[in-house]
Amino acid sequence: MNYLPAKNRYGSMQYNRCGRSGLLLPALSLGLWHNFGEVDVFENCRDILKAAFDAGITHFDLANNYGPPPGSAEETFGRILKKDFSAYRDEMVISTKAGYLMWPGPYGEWGSKKYLLASLDQSLRRMKLDYVDIFYSHRLDPQTPLEETMDALAQAVRQGKALYAGISNYPADETLKASKLLGETGNHCLIHQASYSMFNRWVEDRLLDTLESEGMGCIAFSPLAQGLLTDRYLKGIPHDSRAAKPHGFLKIDDVSEQKLNRIRSLKALADRRGQSIAQMALAWVLRDSRITSVLVGVSRVEQMEDNLNMLSNADFSKEELSEIEDILAD
Repeated sequence: MNYLPAKNRYGSMQYNRCGRSGLLLPALSLGLWHNFGEVDVFENCRDILKAAFDAGITHFDLANNYGPPPGSAEETFGRILKKDFSAYRDEMVISTKAGYLMWPGPYGEWGSKKYLLASLDQSLRRMKLDYVDIFYSHRLDPQTPLEETMDALAQAVRQGKALYAGISNYPADETLKASKLLGETGNHCLIHQASYSMFNRWVEDRLLDTLESEGMGCIAFSPLAQGLLTDRYLKGIPHDSRAAKPHGFLKIDDVSEQKLNRIRSLKALADRRGQSIAQMALAWVLRDSRITSVLVGVSRVEQMEDNLNMLSNADFSKEELSEIEDILAD
């Protein structure tokens, strides 16, 4: 049976302008960092993508190394795109990145023009696409001149293989330099993808100010701190959780008693607000107007639906924000 998206899919989603550009992104975007690899159940991946699109999520974020194994998330997405979404490509914003290790030898990672453009070609083949909407430099390369990395992004745009250029995980000073260099090529650095959550607030130290001054958007990844900012770990570590999996970045040692105490206090506040911890944590990241979108990663449709319910209660009182600061400072 052919997939037909919900007719009212744009009715409840909030769309935010990405910096000084014409592009709008949904308040919640779907990241395929986890749960879409070769090791995951294909039909579950399809169900998640359909539920996201039905809810007005138009932005789907990938990278060359997403899986596991690396590359398999793009392959999975490409198969689903062909099966279910080929008629709706122009309603979707699809992004990918290059920067981390993908193949052996000196040309398989970091920020050289040779690596970035070869990786983009490989990503397009895996997803069976002619172009992506956003192509990112996934990390700063300390050995490659920034001019070369930015020229590679500009060339991808000139060739029509990407519509916009972005960067990820760049410090504030290098972000400013990258923006200026792209501007010299006649291109705008559209967006910075940065980790940001209640437990990881580094972007508040100059980066957000830099993005605002340069007219760049910001999309936050890991807004739930790899799932810590939920109620999943309050009664132990579930066997199917990220912390229990042999692959991934969240480890059992990350689920410390200090963090659990903070999560319990945050849960008490979320309960008073009538929402889950995850909903409150997502709304907290979006409280800053400089944040264009938050990237959520889910393993089940139910998690997606829970995250989306954040939109109905996204405002905070001054007292609530002050209480959150006190909890995070403990």
